[in-house]
Amino acid sequence: MPGPLSGKTILEVGHMLAGPYCGMLLADLGARVIKIESPDGDIGRQISPYEVGPHNAYFASLNRGKLSVVLDLTSDKGRADLHRLVETADALLTNLRPSAIKKLGLTYEALGQINPKIVCVALTGYGLDGPFSESPAYDYVIQAMAGVMMMTGDPDGPPVKPGYSAVDNSAGIMGALALVSKMLEGRGGQMDVSMYDTLLSQLNYVASSYLNAGVRTDRIKDGAHPYIVPAQLFATKDGYLVLFITHDKFWAIFAEALGRRDWLEDPRFATMKGRQSHRDEVVASIAEALRADTAKAWAERLAPLGVVAAAVQTLPEALDGPLAASRDMVVDLPVGERTLRMIGNPIKDDCGRPEFHAPPRLGEHNAILADLRKMEKQP
Repeated sequence: MPGPLSGKTILEVGHMLAGPYCGMLLADLGARVIKIESPDGDIGRQISPYEVGPHNAYFASLNRGKLSVVLDLTSDKGRADLHRLVETADALLTNLRPSAIKKLGLTYEALGQINPKIVCVALTGYGLDGPFSESPAYDYVIQAMAGVMMMTGDPDGPPVKPGYSAVDNSAGIMGALALVSKMLEGRGGQMDVSMYDTLLSQLNYVASSYLNAGVRTDRIKDGAHPYIVPAQLFATKDGYLVLFITHDKFWAIFAEALGRRDWLEDPRFATMKGRQSHRDEVVASIAEALRADTAKAWAERLAPLGVVAAAVQTLPEALDGPLAASRDMVVDLPVGERTLRMIGNPIKDDCGRPEFHAPPRLGEHNAILADLRKMEKQP
């Protein structure tokens, strides 16, 4: 299937995660993504200790379906070749530092003179300009600065970072949205997307509570929701269960399933308001009841009743499980005699499945530049 972005050419000048992830999402949707790499290549090519054929596992997870062209953008020749690519491109995406973006001429101010319709998207830590623009920015640092780590974990433990790069990935998605929306507008321009802004924007109701009522969202034991009770982890006979009950209707079903009709008559338990006011008593009673069986058994018993409950799975259980398979979220790409297994794209198109292709080797598509130079010489 060609994909909804078929016919669009996007240049990617980036490394590591946020920019490459953004570019890969666009490639999955059919765009022709030309990844411009330095002679040393994206540092992501060196990160993982695992290789599948010629492909580094980290790099492969973020760069499938792209074309790789090597350019030294610090040289006159490299910049001239970049400008050749810009002439017919629809967009340019970069996640370098602001000073490097400006120095290398990767802004609309510079490239709009070559192609007025090009969309330039800069994914940075704290924005293209401003007093913090050149501060070092990595996923860990942004989570620390935005208050997310301080809200994560148990109250008697240290701040905790989620187990994956939440900020980098979110910024990549936001960058893709910015790029497509500007292309849809039909005119070129500069889009400025910062990792810090992206994470703050996702604090929505948590931030609103503080900004409008001065309420701080502190860490609550077992990852509990600040408002909804029960909505948290519970230890079971063999592992952990996540329980998330938002309506009194489902609380009644839950209580019946556990044989605790008394919870429906006790004002501390019967309503959400009562449960919020008596969180400790409610949670303690539920915890005692759930320790009687396994997490899987509780999930299989409660989920069919409409109660939101799930056993906490390991990563292998999630990736090898039936849900991921049913959604085509683990895909196999042949690379020579090997098979590269990757996460699929979460966007499903009713026109058919996307065509996934292997990530490029460094400079594999340099012939693109030779073709452009030949075209210039033709009368």
